[in-house]
Amino acid sequence: MSESTDPHFYERADAVIYLANEQNKDIGRGKVSASLMYATARFNAFVSARSFNTVDEMKGAKDETIEYFMAQYRAMLIENLDDYIEHFDKYTLHTES
Repeated sequence: MSESTDPHFYERADAVIYLANEQNKDIGRGKVSASLMYATARFNAFVSARSFNTVDEMKGAKDETIEYFMAQYRAMLIENLDDYIEHFDKYTLHTES
């Protein structure tokens, strides 16, 4: 993440990941992942809506808003995929044969 990341950023992310891991005990990873993505989209729509004064403003900024969140998600996904590639055996508990 960038240097401007607040000091509690990872604590909040870890809390959500902890919840996802707890849910994963009862249902598959794919379903938990889908629920997390929906929750993220729903919360980001809420955050976006709160930043506008009118529905017309929100409608006018819809494409820009989507592009912003997609770019942020893409960057974070790339960062985390690269991290998992670098530490694959450690993170997935695989060992080389």
